Amino acid sequence: MNEAGAAPCIFCRIVDGSIPSTAVASNDHALAFRDLHPQAPVHVLVVPRRHVVSLAEADDAAELGHLLALAAEVARREGIAESGYRVVTNIGADGGQSVGHLHLHVLGGRPLGWPPG
Repeated sequence: MNEAGAAPCIFCRIVDGSIPSTAVASNDHALAFRDLHPQAPVHVLVVPRRHVVSLAEADDAAELGHLLALAAEVARREGIAESGYRVVTNIGADGGQSVGHLHLHVLGGRPLGWPPG
């Protein structure tokens, strides 16, 4: 169960290992794994191990720091740190959030246009 007492979300189940994923990196606070529907040659999701719905509900600055540090580690491991990459989080329906668990998208491996979608 997550903190709200509901059944665990898909990302919670990936974190606890009950749904397999292709892990890229991890630390005590977060897990990074490949996105099943990549939007760039490198598309890795970084999620906190603790269930947090979105950035709008995040209340732990240290935890957010661990997420960003892991995103930077992913970029180095994936070989995109030098050429450049994007870190994105979507918040709420209008922001494009499709899973109700805070997650960062690490995207790179090709030129990324601006503005996005």
